[in-house]
Amino acid sequence: MELPAVNLKAIVLIHWLLTTWGCMMPWAPISYSWGNFTILALGVWAVAQRDSVDAILMFLTGLLLTIVTDIIHLGLFYPHDVEVMGDTVRFSVGMAIFSLLLKPVSCFLAYQMYRERGGEYTFNIAGVLSVRQDRSAYQTIDTPDPPSPYPDVASKAPPPRLY
Repeated sequence: MELPAVNLKAIVLIHWLLTTWGCMMPWAPISYSWGNFTILALGVWAVAQRDSVDAILMFLTGLLLTIVTDIIHLGLFYPHDVEVMGDTVRFSVGMAIFSLLLKPVSCFLAYQMYRERGGEYTFNIAGVLSVRQDRSAYQTIDTPDPPSPYPDVASKAPPPRLY
């Protein structure tokens, strides 16, 4: 099944807006803001580096980690007095929850973009996850052929004579 192409800019923009709204009230600790805005910075990097497998992989990994940290933040810092909460606090918490619910969808779409950029996940026999990049189209410059200590002088033609 072919999925429609989703713009990474739209994903980053939506999560930025939801994170900004989720951080409006003092219910959220500073670690919630730092964690989510850092991942959004990685998303901006992935937008700027369109061909970088590393950028989209870091964004994807960050999204997965913020799912866990958002659950912890909401579990620990959710306001318990629902009747006393104002409308602004309810809106802020609601946007944080909506952002958390939207992150698995964003992870799936980021994974699709990761695959489009040439990255792939594989599991080896021990069940360990390994990340590979398809570099068949690239020529490595790290290990060029070393120059021969004894150049083949016989195969070189003498320079042309100028009269």
